[in-house]
Amino acid sequence: MNLQGIVSVAGKPGLWRALAQNKTGFVLESLDGKKTKLVVNLSTAKLAALDEITIFGEDDDIKLTGVLDNMKSAGEVPDAKADGKTMREFFREVAPSHDEEKVYASDMKKILSWYHLLKELPLFDEEAASQPAEGGA
Repeated sequence: MNLQGIVSVAGKPGLWRALAQNKTGFVLESLDGKKTKLVVNLSTAKLAALDEITIFGEDDDIKLTGVLDNMKSAGEVPDAKADGKTMREFFREVAPSHDEEKVYASDMKKILSWYHLLKELPLFDEEAASQPAEGGA
Protein backbone atom coordinates (compact mmCIF):
# COMPACT_ATOMS: atom_id res chain seq x y z
CA MET A 1 0.00 0.00 0.00
CA ASN A 2 1.30 3.42 -0.94
CA LEU A 3 0.45 6.01 1.71
CA GLN A 4 3.13 8.48 0.70
CA GLY A 5 1.74 12.00 0.62
CA ILE A 6 -1.34 11.11 2.74
CA VAL A 7 -1.53 13.11 5.98
CA SER A 8 -3.73 13.68 8.97
CA VAL A 9 -4.20 17.28 10.11
CA ALA A 10 -4.73 17.91 13.82
CA GLY A 11 -8.16 19.42 14.39
CA LYS A 12 -9.47 18.46 10.93
CA PRO A 13 -11.47 15.28 10.33
CA GLY A 14 -10.52 12.77 7.65
CA LEU A 15 -7.38 12.33 5.62
CA TRP A 16 -5.69 14.68 3.19
CA ARG A 17 -3.41 14.31 0.14
CA ALA A 18 -0.51 16.75 -0.16
CA LEU A 19 -0.81 18.40 -3.57
CA ALA A 20 1.88 21.07 -3.42
CA GLN A 21 4.25 22.78 -1.04
CA ASN A 22 4.87 26.51 -0.77
CA LYS A 23 7.26 28.54 1.41
CA THR A 24 5.12 28.36 4.52
CA GLY A 25 3.16 25.13 4.25
CA PHE A 26 1.19 22.75 2.08
CA VAL A 27 -1.81 22.74 -0.21
CA LEU A 28 -3.95 19.72 0.73
CA GLU A 29 -6.96 18.02 -0.81
CA SER A 30 -9.41 15.93 1.23
CA LEU A 31 -9.75 12.26 0.34
CA ASP A 32 -13.51 12.23 0.86
CA GLY A 33 -15.92 12.76 -2.01
CA LYS A 34 -15.98 16.54 -1.55
CA LYS A 35 -12.33 17.07 -2.63
CA THR A 36 -12.05 20.14 -0.39
CA LYS A 37 -8.82 22.13 -0.76
CA LEU A 38 -6.99 23.41 2.32
CA VAL A 39 -3.83 25.49 2.73
CA VAL A 40 -2.03 24.76 5.99
CA ASN A 41 0.73 26.79 7.55
CA LEU A 42 3.46 24.63 9.10
CA SER A 43 3.93 27.06 11.97
CA THR A 44 0.31 26.69 13.13
CA ALA A 45 -0.84 23.22 11.95
CA LYS A 46 0.30 19.76 13.00
CA LEU A 47 0.57 17.27 10.16
CA ALA A 48 1.24 13.54 10.55
CA ALA A 49 2.20 11.44 7.53
CA LEU A 50 0.32 8.12 7.61
CA ASP A 51 3.35 6.11 6.50
CA GLU A 52 5.24 7.35 9.60
CA ILE A 53 2.54 6.82 12.25
CA THR A 54 3.04 4.06 14.80
CA ILE A 55 0.79 2.45 17.40
CA PHE A 56 1.94 1.70 20.94
CA GLY A 57 3.07 -1.91 21.23
CA GLU A 58 3.92 -4.05 24.24
CA ASP A 59 7.57 -4.35 23.17
CA ASP A 60 8.07 -2.17 20.09
CA ASP A 61 5.80 0.30 18.35
CA ILE A 62 3.74 -1.10 15.47
CA LYS A 63 3.69 0.69 12.11
CA LEU A 64 0.23 1.81 11.00
CA THR A 65 0.89 0.48 7.49
CA GLY A 66 1.34 -3.02 8.94
CA VAL A 67 -1.94 -2.78 10.85
CA LEU A 68 -3.76 -1.54 7.72
CA ASP A 69 -2.31 -4.46 5.73
CA ASN A 70 -3.59 -6.87 8.39
CA MET A 71 -6.99 -5.17 8.26
CA LYS A 72 -7.04 -5.62 4.48
CA SER A 73 -6.55 -9.38 4.83
CA ALA A 74 -8.93 -9.70 7.81
CA GLY A 75 -12.38 -11.04 7.11
CA GLU A 76 -14.86 -8.43 8.26
CA VAL A 77 -13.70 -5.02 9.46
CA PRO A 78 -16.04 -3.38 11.98
CA ASP A 79 -17.43 0.08 11.41
CA ALA A 80 -15.82 3.02 13.24
CA LYS A 81 -19.10 3.40 15.15
CA ALA A 82 -18.86 -0.11 16.64
CA ASP A 83 -18.74 -0.47 20.42
CA GLY A 84 -15.40 -0.47 22.24
CA LYS A 85 -15.46 -4.20 22.98
CA THR A 86 -15.90 -5.09 19.29
CA MET A 87 -13.09 -2.74 18.25
CA ARG A 88 -10.75 -4.12 20.94
CA GLU A 89 -11.39 -7.72 19.88
CA PHE A 90 -10.71 -6.78 16.26
CA PHE A 91 -7.48 -4.98 17.20
CA ARG A 92 -6.32 -8.07 19.14
CA GLU A 93 -6.61 -9.85 15.80
CA VAL A 94 -4.93 -7.29 13.47
CA ALA A 95 -2.41 -5.84 15.96
CA PRO A 96 -1.93 -8.64 18.51
CA SER A 97 0.96 -6.99 20.35
CA HIS A 98 -0.62 -3.52 20.77
CA ASP A 99 -0.53 -2.05 24.26
CA GLU A 100 -4.14 -2.20 25.44
CA GLU A 101 -3.55 0.40 28.16
CA LYS A 102 -2.12 3.02 25.79
CA VAL A 103 -4.23 2.42 22.67
CA TYR A 104 -7.61 3.96 23.49
CA ALA A 105 -10.99 3.36 21.87
CA SER A 106 -10.71 6.80 20.22
CA ASP A 107 -7.42 5.71 18.57
CA MET A 108 -9.01 2.50 17.27
CA LYS A 109 -12.02 4.45 16.01
CA LYS A 110 -9.77 6.85 14.10
CA ILE A 111 -7.78 4.01 12.52
CA LEU A 112 -10.97 2.19 11.50
CA SER A 113 -12.40 5.36 9.93
CA TRP A 114 -9.10 5.90 8.06
CA TYR A 115 -9.21 2.29 6.82
CA HIS A 116 -12.75 2.65 5.49
CA LEU A 117 -11.75 5.89 3.74
CA LEU A 118 -8.57 4.42 2.22
CA LYS A 119 -9.84 0.99 1.14
CA GLU A 120 -11.79 2.46 -1.79
CA LEU A 121 -8.79 4.34 -3.21
CA PRO A 122 -6.45 2.88 -5.86
CA LEU A 123 -3.38 3.83 -3.78
CA PHE A 124 -4.49 1.28 -1.17
CA ASP A 125 -3.55 -1.55 -3.54
CA GLU A 126 -0.41 0.11 -4.95
CA GLU A 127 3.00 -1.00 -3.82
CA ALA A 128 4.80 1.40 -1.51
CA ALA A 129 7.14 3.74 -3.33
CA SER A 130 10.69 2.51 -3.02
CA GLN A 131 14.02 3.53 -4.46
CA PRO A 132 13.75 4.66 -8.09
CA ALA A 133 14.65 1.94 -10.58
CA GLU A 134 18.03 2.29 -12.24
CA GLY A 135 18.37 2.49 -15.96
CA GLY A 136 16.84 4.90 -18.37
CA ALA A 137 16.38 5.97 -21.93
